[in-house]
Amino acid sequence: MPTTQFASEKFINGTFVANAKGFGFVKTDEGQEDLFIGRANTNLAMQNDEVLASIVHAGRDGRGPEGKVEKILSHANQQVVGVFRSGVNRDDLPHPMDPSQFIGTITFSDDKMQEFKYLVDNKGLTPSDRDSVTVTTSVFPTSSNPTVLIGSVTKVIGRSDAPGVDILEIVYSLKIPSVYPDEAAAQAKAIPQSIDLQQALADGRPDFRDQPLITIDGADTKDIDDAVVVWKLPNGNYHLGVHIADVSNYVPEGTPLDQEAYKRGTSVYLTDRVIPMLPTEISNGIASLNPNEDRLAMSCEMEIDLQGRIVSHKIQPSIIRSHARMTYDSINKILAGDSAERAKYADLTEMIEQMGRLHKILAKMRTARGAIEFETNEAEIIVDKKGHPTDVVVRDRGIGERMIESFMLAANETVAQHFDHLHVPFLYRVHEVPEGDKVTNFFEFMRAIGHPIKADPKNLKPKDFQAALEAVAGLPEEMMIQTMMLRATKQAHYSPQPIGHFGIAAKYYTHFTSPIRRYPDLVVHRLIKHYAKFGTGPKATEAVRDKLPQIGVDTSERERRAVDAERATNDMKFAEYMEDHIGETYDGVVNSALKFGLFISLPNTIEGLVHISTMDDDVYQYDETRQALIGRTRHRIFTIGLAVKVQVVNANKETRKIDFKLVNPQAAPITKIRLAAEPERRSFHHDNNHRPGNGSQNSQGGQKKRPQKGAYKSTGKYRLRGGRH
Repeated sequence: MPTTQFASEKFINGTFVANAKGFGFVKTDEGQEDLFIGRANTNLAMQNDEVLASIVHAGRDGRGPEGKVEKILSHANQQVVGVFRSGVNRDDLPHPMDPSQFIGTITFSDDKMQEFKYLVDNKGLTPSDRDSVTVTTSVFPTSSNPTVLIGSVTKVIGRSDAPGVDILEIVYSLKIPSVYPDEAAAQAKAIPQSIDLQQALADGRPDFRDQPLITIDGADTKDIDDAVVVWKLPNGNYHLGVHIADVSNYVPEGTPLDQEAYKRGTSVYLTDRVIPMLPTEISNGIASLNPNEDRLAMSCEMEIDLQGRIVSHKIQPSIIRSHARMTYDSINKILAGDSAERAKYADLTEMIEQMGRLHKILAKMRTARGAIEFETNEAEIIVDKKGHPTDVVVRDRGIGERMIESFMLAANETVAQHFDHLHVPFLYRVHEVPEGDKVTNFFEFMRAIGHPIKADPKNLKPKDFQAALEAVAGLPEEMMIQTMMLRATKQAHYSPQPIGHFGIAAKYYTHFTSPIRRYPDLVVHRLIKHYAKFGTGPKATEAVRDKLPQIGVDTSERERRAVDAERATNDMKFAEYMEDHIGETYDGVVNSALKFGLFISLPNTIEGLVHISTMDDDVYQYDETRQALIGRTRHRIFTIGLAVKVQVVNANKETRKIDFKLVNPQAAPITKIRLAAEPERRSFHHDNNHRPGNGSQNSQGGQKKRPQKGAYKSTGKYRLRGGRH
């Protein structure tokens, strides 16, 4: 492992990631290795606190950098969610506090909070025993009381064992708004549910209602925000029309509804519910492109040649009408030649076939320029009426899903390029070139397992990663290498700087296609209208320039919050599902090999830990270069991608953890590698709450970095239309 450098700076700002054993790490977003903070140097920092840390020792000789928290810049646990337990023990109270000031305590499922005693004072609500509650913290740990927090109950979520409360706990813990303020709700209810056609025509909107536009979504989708149409032009090129719901017409900037949408930032899609960015009067009503209803739209029309190049385009508000509400399943059947489905949509079949051909052209073009295509499985959790998971299956992704994604990508790129060429302030979706230690470590790992990347890690091109994926295509380790590659990249985010998108190898990119459920898309629509009305001169640009940087920061943070909620909910439901399957055996694949054990992924994407303490057939040592566990006596080697059989030995919904045990360790291959005596290491390396390179928490804590969307993966509706690219 190379020496970690933090330039010439002595201090860094970052987020503190706690470990249940008392130590922690400081994370930054700069691609640098996490800074290890020993228990004596945490300065009472807690999980997710923003801190200023000093660098005590730079990383060298296979050891990561070490530091010390100098100052807590902001506390993350100002509002917490837990289960209320009535009554307090006098012995738990710091001297000289009076027991009459307190009504109970809060218990947490997060093992990083287990060492703290959270006392509930009598200044807030008085919940019942075992109610799930939100608590506002008034007193944080001090040097005299390092494990005590004090707060007041501000909301009772519900009985902790009541259906649906488990997901609400996650929603409240991440501070995701879920109830519309009265003013915002009233504004939404006052919006007419039909358009003023005469006014729209008088405003100069072109009328596209006679075009055979269709919508293509999942069968259960209610917020339909895009319609598409394709036809062949006389010159042999294709016309692609991407028509997006004109949400900006119903959500004026600065209004209560707009302010609430900004706070939410995005719709949040969880296992059994959606927390929409906008009320249903808009998201499922007047803005949704329901079939056979006149709607206002923002249209991006493109002429695309046979090489996938966009040779001309036009972006403008319009009037449209969807001619059919189609599903991915129908599209996939039609393109597969299903006679019944083709007969059902006989008047649209020829156009759908043209769509399929255009998609192949666009996909080929993206591959040629170096776009990285990750083929990660996506789980669908089936729940009963009480929210209990009854099955976990892999969601199919056919040509219909890919086709729509191709069309949305084309529109997003076209809009971004148009406004970049106008040299006006705009909001882009950007993805920086990967750099830093994580990239270097990934290159070293690929070399160690026999798949060296022939590229300069300090001057990466998308095609370099693309070639690496092609080298492992079809191999057992393919999915795991995709995951590791994603961990080496930075997160895509929103910015007024048009620096391009590495993952899809796009020089220009924005989010234009999902304004019902993403605030940045709504901003983009407003900017399009702003420049159409006021021009692109100095006055017009100055009116919006200063707003965009903060919008980019805030919406990026709220997107990450939604992703965290999705992951936490999935991890909880995965564990709850496996509680019903303890003792059963499954085929799986080694996802990660670490000092403390193996993370195993099942075919349905559920992941669990085989702790090294259960691998009692040998004494296993960690080979950091190969990221493998190797037996010192029998020389069995467990590497990423190895097929194994495991038994479920424990699962816990509250902690979101799943534990496996190897059924057939003797089936592991024998290696010729002979390890030297293991050097003395810090004890934290063997703790299963630290996972190097992914933010210092394992998936069982609910914060494993799974593949990010955007070039990559996600769930449900949130994934397509440009997804999390």
